[in-house]
Amino acid sequence: MPPLDSILKPLSFYKRHDLVRLLQRARLEFDESDSYGSLLFSRLTRAEIYAPVEDCEKLRSLPQEDRELILHSLLEIFPPRPRDVEINQVEFYVDPGVPTAQAMTDEELIREVETQRNLMVAVATGGPRIQSLNTEYQERRDRIRNALEERDLRDPNPYHDLWEWYGKWSNGDLSTWQSRRQYISELYTPLLERLKKGPPSRGADVFVEPTGWAKVDRGIDEIRKQLEEVSTTEQFQIVGLLCRETLISLAQTAYIPKRHSVPDGISPSKTDAKRLLEAYLEPVMSFSDNAPGNGWLQHSWVNQQTYNRKYANTD
Repeated sequence: MPPLDSILKPLSFYKRHDLVRLLQRARLEFDESDSYGSLLFSRLTRAEIYAPVEDCEKLRSLPQEDRELILHSLLEIFPPRPRDVEINQVEFYVDPGVPTAQAMTDEELIREVETQRNLMVAVATGGPRIQSLNTEYQERRDRIRNALEERDLRDPNPYHDLWEWYGKWSNGDLSTWQSRRQYISELYTPLLERLKKGPPSRGADVFVEPTGWAKVDRGIDEIRKQLEEVSTTEQFQIVGLLCRETLISLAQTAYIPKRHSVPDGISPSKTDAKRLLEAYLEPVMSFSDNAPGNGWLQHSWVNQQTYNRKYANTD
């Protein structure tokens, strides 16, 4: 069985570390056909890449140019030769023998993250040499990233290998051992705190069901995802901006000029979410029962159904 590690080198050279990560747990097999290729008795061959299910799904959804880049990398290592294989296509298959990232429990993931954190501190503060631990670091990083992706969490560590981490601390930004320890602590502390808290309670979710408006639902999903990871004032400010943009999207989707009007008769701007929503809600509110003690809140569901039947958006 030909090794797959060899094709990771061309991909690394092309700065496609995302593809390298997807292929690090994969294996390669060749399916030789009976058809001859372009050289003397060369056999047209399909390269079959077997990967864990979560990696395989991502590989299958790659754009065509990325698939061609993987094929090109294979041809760099296994060029066509007379009386040998001539790779002309690549396919991706699930490898049932490799456990999925979901098999890692939260406790195991926390231990992996803490081990990775400690390793990065050790090599940057006079500890073991990078050469002896770089492969271990890369393999653990891949396991951590896959497990975090299964939990819809982002890996805060941007360093593909220990040499990239060495480049960070040796360029003068982190001149002391203490500054390196502090940097790594700040890098990993929010993630570890999030993992130790466990998954958020489903009962606390807002808008669990989609609204049916694609742009609004995408905004809500992004807000929910960002809230899982925020820890600083600046990050919360970014979430606030996402909330504002999503509210504007909601108002723009709900407001239909020919059906909704504002009290002052002046058309609201496209970013004035408050006036757009007021114009949308005004006819709905007008259906409330005016009898004493029977306010809008008591009849909101009935009123909404009545409004929907009368003003169904058929545009």
